[in-house]
Amino acid sequence: MFTVGGYDFDKPMLLAIVTSLVVVGFFWAAFSKAKVVPGKLQMVGEAGYDFVRRGIVYETLGKREGEKYVPFMVSLFFFIWIMNLWSVVPVAQFPVTAIIAYPAAMAACVYLTWMILTFRKHGFVGGLKNLTGYDKSLGAVLPLVVVIEFFSNVLVRPFTHAVRLFANMFAGHLLLVMFTVASWYLMNSWLIAAGAVSFTMTLVMILFELFVQAVQAYVFVLLACSYVQGALAEHH
Repeated sequence: MFTVGGYDFDKPMLLAIVTSLVVVGFFWAAFSKAKVVPGKLQMVGEAGYDFVRRGIVYETLGKREGEKYVPFMVSLFFFIWIMNLWSVVPVAQFPVTAIIAYPAAMAACVYLTWMILTFRKHGFVGGLKNLTGYDKSLGAVLPLVVVIEFFSNVLVRPFTHAVRLFANMFAGHLLLVMFTVASWYLMNSWLIAAGAVSFTMTLVMILFELFVQAVQAYVFVLLACSYVQGALAEHH
């Protein structure tokens, strides 16, 4: 914990602020003076933006419906990805998303978007039917289905959306810490062979963690798009 200008900060708070500055600064630099023939930075920005737009949003929502949600999803993806990346950055060495409050806040934004779109699209009664899977053809099991669907959609979904990201990043961080500490301890105990194995595993875990960090950002945004798609879908 430290204080800047009378405000108290801890490392995750500072890294979250830096993440915001990095994401906004990068896209501002890439697109503030966009050219028909893009430079290197603009090409990288366009590639990242297009990956989320075409690879996630269009694939889930379609081009016509999905276009208006692209900025939100692109922001989510890169914000989450950079917060995850701090885990393997020297000095920082901590994924912000390993603090449950950050995934929970982002999941809450997605949840509110989902609920607003659901009731705006279908009205109050139609929105409830959409959330509960109401279908008269189900007959006697309809009350049970309604209760299960309501519990699953309204309560469980936002919880699992946040916890999935948190749990993966927290577990990955613990594994990196464990292998790093083991390497340091074994080397200092002159158990060179065991220390070398542990250090090799640390490097392997860093590479694996880089993969997981990107995958978790992808999955979070993919689920967000699927929730929006469900909100916009016609109820039958």
